[in-house]
Amino acid sequence: MNSESFFTESTKAALKNNPPGEWMPTLPDGCIRLSSGFPAPNLIPVEQLQAAVTLLLEEEKDLPLHYVGSPKMAKLKEQINDRLLRRGIRVSEEELLITSGACQAIDLVARIIMDHETVVAIESPTYMEALEVFQNYTKHFISIPVDENGLQTNKLEAMLAERKREGLPLPRILYTIPTFQNPTGTTMTMDRRKHVLELAAKYDFLILEDDAYGELYFDEQPDPLKAMDNEGRVMHLGSLSKVVAPGMRIGWITATPELITAVAWFKKDLDHPFAQATMASFLEKNDFEKRLKTLRETYQRKCTVLLSALEQYMPKPVSWYVSEGGYFVWVKIAGADTSELLTHALDEGVSYIPGKHFFLNQQDGAEYLRLSFSYAEEKEIVEGIQKLSKVIKRILL
Repeated sequence: MNSESFFTESTKAALKNNPPGEWMPTLPDGCIRLSSGFPAPNLIPVEQLQAAVTLLLEEEKDLPLHYVGSPKMAKLKEQINDRLLRRGIRVSEEELLITSGACQAIDLVARIIMDHETVVAIESPTYMEALEVFQNYTKHFISIPVDENGLQTNKLEAMLAERKREGLPLPRILYTIPTFQNPTGTTMTMDRRKHVLELAAKYDFLILEDDAYGELYFDEQPDPLKAMDNEGRVMHLGSLSKVVAPGMRIGWITATPELITAVAWFKKDLDHPFAQATMASFLEKNDFEKRLKTLRETYQRKCTVLLSALEQYMPKPVSWYVSEGGYFVWVKIAGADTSELLTHALDEGVSYIPGKHFFLNQQDGAEYLRLSFSYAEEKEIVEGIQKLSKVIKRILL
């Protein structure tokens, strides 16, 4: 029997893409992980989550372990709504859906919005897992470059105007990470935020705003696009993965009631009742604002250590953007192929993610790499940059 003969044409097309997660390097023992976009291990609230589970089961017995789940699932929705209100996002119950992480939300949006003819506008570079998801549904992409001030909305406008003049299909949706972008760490300016909303109205497309890092600001918290949206064009994604624990898989999406109804239709009962109830119990019993303050201070300190180490040890062909929040620093090594360079870096004992994995046209990312300051300890960050600098000098200079 040929099992593949039962696949749909769209499945066959999707399977021609690179396997999900192929970009992840195999790390040698003791390697300094500047590749890992994970929370710092010591910032995962293990004891508090354990206490939340214990309290939950003591109070509700078997309820959180059933299909229907615990009443605390509704409480979690209220808690997330409260967090959104703090950022200027006002939504009704019908405009908010809890998801199993932001990645499920991305896939659900793609499912209801995209088909094989859909044109999608993306940032270049962009979050590689979102790109992998979108490629399961369409092959039609328009890449708009990112600079130190985020998405270059003037180039987006030029592209839209050109396509309209030539009678080409316009994008149905724009995927953007305007705040502390993954991978570049950059933040879209307020002028550009206003501009992109104006373009969405003028050219009639939706905006999928990925805001996974929005609460991890160092100095000032930018306004989300959703807080500025007067037409319901912005679908806002959020997650507790970066600020509590990624393994809990708690995310959400806000959008118009019609869009949320469609997303929920395909989500059906693909919830994690126990995880949602546990998170609600955790948020109920812990000072979350205090926790966020600790996270911001810690990650700002780590980012400063990384930037200082780059300044001290990197040779002249190397440049980078200065992050104002989130997890990442985007580095350019002029004349390098960072994929080839990675082999030597791993031999030296330090890892990163080559830039090519964040681009639709991978060759566009040959000179770039992403460094994460979230996971490694400060001493390891300095040592890792020293090792990486040593490799760059030996191979390129």
